[in-house]
Amino acid sequence: MLDALLAEARLRWALDPAAGVAVVAAERLVAVPVEPSLPLVVLPAARLLVGGPEPGGDPAPALPLPGRHGPRGRDPLLVLRRLYPADHPVGQFGRPDGTTVGELTAADLGGALYLGPVAPVADAASPWGMPWISNRLRAPDGCPWDREQTHLSLRSHLLEEAYEVYDALADGASPELADELGDLLLQIVLHAQLAAEQDVFDLTDVWQALATKIVRRHPHVFGEAEARTASDVNRQWERIKQGERAAAGGATARSALDGISRSLPALAASQEMQERAANLGYDWPSIDGVLDKVREEVGELVEAEDADHRAEELGDLLFVLVNVGRKTGIEVESALRAANDKFRRRFRHVEHAAAAQGTALRDLTFEQLDELWDAAKADERREASA
Repeated sequence: MLDALLAEARLRWALDPAAGVAVVAAERLVAVPVEPSLPLVVLPAARLLVGGPEPGGDPAPALPLPGRHGPRGRDPLLVLRRLYPADHPVGQFGRPDGTTVGELTAADLGGALYLGPVAPVADAASPWGMPWISNRLRAPDGCPWDREQTHLSLRSHLLEEAYEVYDALADGASPELADELGDLLLQIVLHAQLAAEQDVFDLTDVWQALATKIVRRHPHVFGEAEARTASDVNRQWERIKQGERAAAGGATARSALDGISRSLPALAASQEMQERAANLGYDWPSIDGVLDKVREEVGELVEAEDADHRAEELGDLLFVLVNVGRKTGIEVESALRAANDKFRRRFRHVEHAAAAQGTALRDLTFEQLDELWDAAKADERREASA
């Protein structure tokens, strides 16, 4: 039966089986990693079963493919509409007329369908669509800007996109977050493209290294190890990473703190260092010891005798305050950003209030400024409780 369908596709739609073709049961579309750049034959599962249906009743419904398992990944029609342009032609075996992806109905999935390959530039929803676009942009007749880029020239863009994702995360899952994640992913695709041109690695190496590492670091899921709590997982994670660092370092022992980027914001780097040390057992038994250390560092800052000494003591105090955040489960970078945002809101309120009085901020006394600040805080609380 399948041979007959392929023969018809060769005659009617110029299918070349030697170049590849996917055959998928309509009932399994949600679970299969369909690649639109390949020809696709879709037909009911019953027509693929040699000798009739399996005994034991209907099979369990197919689970959506991870990575495509959002709200539009659970229905076969919606999956096709995500992967193919709406005007992409759909051939119907045994019938002279055809349709398009946008006009497909559930009833159409009861017959045998043929979808030809999409053009690479239209393969937008495939994991391979963006790598093709990046390669095209870097071609001799591609984009002048893209052709000029190097790993170093793209560094600032990577940081910018990462911070925009960070900001978007404040609103949780949202269409804006999807857009920002795409911009960040573009940077990964671009760097992989540059490396492929230099015959160093490509995007497949990136996927493979990442998946291999994650599986290796989760032996409690993919192996025989046990980890009953998140703390157990963190300690196991650091032990595995320590072994990886030792293997990578050869004769030279590497520190548990190696790999923490020096380009990280200082608060985030400090928290990461202290997290790693704590996962290896280097930690205060309780928050009380950390708070005592805060008081000690404040006293040393007050007693510092010169600017260099004060800068050193202030750094020590900030480092300990980061530990307070870590011990209490607070991400200190986020906490300080929230405080910055709060100050920005209240200071804007003070500016507006002073302008309404026809007064410049610099002409107000400290007491007057403090009164405006208190009014800003009170207004903010009223708005929050309304």
